[in-house]
Amino acid sequence: MESADSQRGRDSGSLRRSPLDVLMSQIRRKRSASDRKPLGRFLSWSSDRTGISEDAETEGREERGQREGVSDGAESGRDVGWGRVCVFLQRLGKKADSRSLSLAHCDLTATDLLELATLLQFLPQLEELDVSWNELIGGCLRALTSHLQHVGGVRVLKLCSCRLNADDITALGEVLAFMPHLEMLDLSWNSGVGGGTLQGLLGNLQPSLRELHLVACQLTEADAAALGGMVSSLPSLCVLDISSNPQLSQGVNGGGFMELASSLSHATSLTTLRLQACGLTEDSLDALGGTLHCFTSLRELDLSCNKSLSGGLDRLTLYLAHLTHLESLDLHMCCLTHADLEALIQVLPSLTGLTELDVSSNKEAGGVVHPLVSALPLTQMRRFPLNSCSLNEESFTAFALAVPSLRSVDVSWCKVVGGRLAQLLDALQPPVILELHLSSCELTTDDICNLAAVCRRGSLSSLRVLDLSYNGSAADEGWSALFAAGGLGSLEEVDLSLRPSTSAPCSAWLPALLCALPHLPALTHLALQRWTMSSHEREQLNHSLRKRSVRLEWDPPSNDVMSLFKESPEESQPEE
Repeated sequence: MESADSQRGRDSGSLRRSPLDVLMSQIRRKRSASDRKPLGRFLSWSSDRTGISEDAETEGREERGQREGVSDGAESGRDVGWGRVCVFLQRLGKKADSRSLSLAHCDLTATDLLELATLLQFLPQLEELDVSWNELIGGCLRALTSHLQHVGGVRVLKLCSCRLNADDITALGEVLAFMPHLEMLDLSWNSGVGGGTLQGLLGNLQPSLRELHLVACQLTEADAAALGGMVSSLPSLCVLDISSNPQLSQGVNGGGFMELASSLSHATSLTTLRLQACGLTEDSLDALGGTLHCFTSLRELDLSCNKSLSGGLDRLTLYLAHLTHLESLDLHMCCLTHADLEALIQVLPSLTGLTELDVSSNKEAGGVVHPLVSALPLTQMRRFPLNSCSLNEESFTAFALAVPSLRSVDVSWCKVVGGRLAQLLDALQPPVILELHLSSCELTTDDICNLAAVCRRGSLSSLRVLDLSYNGSAADEGWSALFAAGGLGSLEEVDLSLRPSTSAPCSAWLPALLCALPHLPALTHLALQRWTMSSHEREQLNHSLRKRSVRLEWDPPSNDVMSLFKESPEESQPEE
């Protein structure tokens, strides 16, 4: 508190001044206060109620300004980082997406991978990362994995066909512990995955994992055992695909697959199990059959391309009846015997949820089509391919009974179809059929004209895939009629290729194709292998297709590459 003497001093000083001096002094004090607090007169009520001093308000404004400056700086940094991401993706011909990054088939180098790694910090919301089919990044994956902690929310990680080696797998395994939300891991087509390094990676997988794809990874017996030990720690695992690993079943008493099969009983959430080309034997079926009763949710089972199953399918069919929710069963190219097929027919009525059954490329299947069709739930069947099944007239007629509900019809490599296509076409349902495969069926000109008539009626208005390859015996008027018919507005892919050993000019029907292209708005792929055309015709076709972004698959007969993929009928049949 001030002393009384000082107070009296100020009072006596003011008494010595004139009234005018006192008045001017008061005005100056008010103006000075007003200058210091321009909004004081509006906010004084607030200050009085809260007790906040002017100095405190000033300090608060300074702090808020500092925070806003930091926020603006961070926002600016994020904008710059996102700009770098956009530039990087634009250079690779990709569009920027903060949640999904797809760089498959981009010919990425080690330098590209390192640059990508430094950009991950600007993608905190990333959920999908796909760098598949970039073989030049093999051996350099650690450059990427060392930055994956910046995108801990990633749910899908695909590294297919990247030539990953043991060091890459080790580096990936080390970072999986920092990816608690990972739901799908795809390492397919990397031969360096198998051979022992996989075990460390499997041990770091998180319980959130739902899909594991290890196709063609050269998995060994030890890898199979490691997989078996891992299954129990993945309660959410729904999809397991270990196809094209024939070494899994090698070794004494079926190798590591026996241990894996017994461990699968813990995978109670499994909905998809793919074991294509895993070298399965009759003993393998025994081991697998013993666990099928645990797969109460299994909807897809793929055992295709396991030729050693021949003659032993009855060891599995005893247990298939437990799979009441099974929707898809694939047994193509398994060299099934008549006894195998009889055993399958016995269990089919128990598979009430079945919508897809594939027994194609099994010659004996052509002789039991009628009992197969009788045992299937026809009204719900969507796929029942019988290509390369040595169909006869009776079996072809029986197959026509299943056609009305099918979305995909495939009787390729069946010569009996030639001259009888109308019987099949009459059974098609317009809103259902999506794919029609008639490759190498010896179709006649009348067959193609009948197909044109069905198109004209609109019965194939939903068709997306049409395969008429290797049917060179049909005359030009048949192809002209097909393209002039219309009614294929949903068609996406069409294949009219000729056999590798033949060639023919397409000049007679090419004008009809050119006129039809504007009426095929969905077309993306056109295959005309070994049809010959002049340079002017080729230019016309290319011009029409470029406007539509349609991919043309065509090579002159002397420079044919498709012969590597499509063989003669004899070569295409599975070895018995």
